[in-house]
Amino acid sequence: MVKNQIVTVTIEDIGNDGEGIGKVEGYTLFVKGAIIGDVAKVKVLKAKKTYGYAKVEELITPSPDRVTPRCAVSGRCGGCQMQHLSYEKQLAHKADKVKNCLQRIGGLSEEHLAEVMEPIIGMDEPFHYRNKAQYPVGIGRDGKPVMGFYAGHSHNIIDCADCAIQEPVNAVILPVVKAFIEEYGVSAYDEEKGTGLLRHVLTRVGFHTKEVMVCLIINGKKFPKAEILAERVKTAVEEFGLNADTSCRYTLKSFCLNVNTAKTNVILGNEILPVYGETYITDYIGDIKYQISPLSFYQVNPEQTVKLYNKALEYADLSGGETVWDLYCGIGTISLFLAQKAGQVYGVEIVPQAIEDAKKNAVLNGMTNAEFFAGAAEDVMPAKYRESKGSMRADVICVDPPRKGCEESLLDTIVAMEPERIVYVSCDPATLARDVKYLGEKGYLVKKVCPVDQFAHTGHVETVVLLGNQKTKPDSHIKLSVDMDEFNKVKNGEK
Repeated sequence: MVKNQIVTVTIEDIGNDGEGIGKVEGYTLFVKGAIIGDVAKVKVLKAKKTYGYAKVEELITPSPDRVTPRCAVSGRCGGCQMQHLSYEKQLAHKADKVKNCLQRIGGLSEEHLAEVMEPIIGMDEPFHYRNKAQYPVGIGRDGKPVMGFYAGHSHNIIDCADCAIQEPVNAVILPVVKAFIEEYGVSAYDEEKGTGLLRHVLTRVGFHTKEVMVCLIINGKKFPKAEILAERVKTAVEEFGLNADTSCRYTLKSFCLNVNTAKTNVILGNEILPVYGETYITDYIGDIKYQISPLSFYQVNPEQTVKLYNKALEYADLSGGETVWDLYCGIGTISLFLAQKAGQVYGVEIVPQAIEDAKKNAVLNGMTNAEFFAGAAEDVMPAKYRESKGSMRADVICVDPPRKGCEESLLDTIVAMEPERIVYVSCDPATLARDVKYLGEKGYLVKKVCPVDQFAHTGHVETVVLLGNQKTKPDSHIKLSVDMDEFNKVKNGEK
């Protein structure tokens, strides 16, 4: 296979980024925009020894599961990869992805998974679900500012305000900001040169409260006429709220600046400058109230988050007297959810600001049985256990790590604490399966698995897993070592 070659391929699988996967005489092609069941003529864009990348030139036979995307820029924008696949098939694909990773990497047998795996929890309405948006700002070919989302695998900005998966109120905020910077000559950021003032527009919207935050990320300390822009955004948000089909009206709760003068791909700096209102909004997950700042980690899909956390709470199986450790606790979202039924919850997070937010959220909800510590969990948990002379031993440990999964040292610490149950919340099935394998070798058996669709129309899926302490050697359905070649193949989309 060589670059620019035209071939006909039948798509048989979907990769990690939602691309179609097919084979031509044993050679694997990853085809953007193709889905399972498509037969297409494709043009090879990049050819490696055993696999390559291609784009659709002509759709010969469309898949019966192909649908028309709701968003006009879905084919170019990197935010959604699967809007052209029916939602029912998206869910089936994600459930299969979790199952396959747990088999191939985690070493769990098909028979065991048939017993423990629950149906994927999907959305009733898989659009306009995201409560957070980060719009990069740049300069278009016509010299005018553009705001929207990066095209896939690039930093080319696709101009877009009305995103099909973002909160609808964003569609009135972005035009106001764009018109303002054109009127007042505010420069857009040039990523290559590191010049220009406005880098990103960040928005957050309370799913239940409809409180709106607008945060401008700037390459400097001041933003001209910021108070005037805040008033214009406030008016637009309130007018939108009057016409919105909701029982709770939208209000601008926070308009602020975030200073980031570093030449970096990291979006946010550490300094927040208030312009209007507070530097946070509030929202609920179930009955728990949270304060959310521009820097807070907070699940972007509140409708599914309450389902995810309820499943974690169910798996924790708390009766009121247990001690729970929540590792990677962030601002205490899962911690406080578990504290509703636990005797005591200890949350650990390496980011000090997140721990401060977690403590505030505990006070906000009047919860006295949740305590938070800043530091690495593999250091904090054993130290506190020793200091307490064993009284802080975990009955249940909950982990919700980033995509890279848990460090081996943390897994060893978890095992050393000997909890009865481990509730693992994962955003990456491959690293989840790797860690489940490791814990299985240490005597923790997978008892329940439930995928949750937090990110409709993308290739991502969340999963909640319950592991129980067997206090014996692992069962025969668990292999003895992680197959790292298999792990890497799945991670790279080769299987």
